[in-house]
Amino acid sequence: VQLQASGGGLAQAGGSLRLSCTISRRSFNQHRMGWFRQAPGKEREFVAAISRNGYNTQYAESVKGRFTISRDNAKVTVALQMNSLKSEDTATYYCASTYARRMEIVQVIPNEYKYWGQGTQVTVSS
Repeated sequence: VQLQASGGGLAQAGGSLRLSCTISRRSFNQHRMGWFRQAPGKEREFVAAISRNGYNTQYAESVKGRFTISRDNAKVTVALQMNSLKSEDTATYYCASTYARRMEIVQVIPNEYKYWGQGTQVTVSS
């Protein structure tokens, strides 16, 4: 299984970016998905997650109300819409997936994800 993340780049504080992650597996709809980020010198942290059926989502407190995770099972893609960006959002963003039996569960723990993308850099200038 391969995950390909894209959409990172440079944005000004208050601006927006949209990250996308495509999974190379037709069983995408059997995977729960998540976004994580890691800033230099810091541990990888949870950002957002979405259940298999797309009905349930969860966000880190630091991004709640600004970021939105969504999935398109037909396009085997999960997206992270990031609005009102702040300098502290600067990090490398990773998408992750893992097979899930339950349709409605979201997962926020990095170690529970089996597959990871290569990361895409997001830099927010203040």
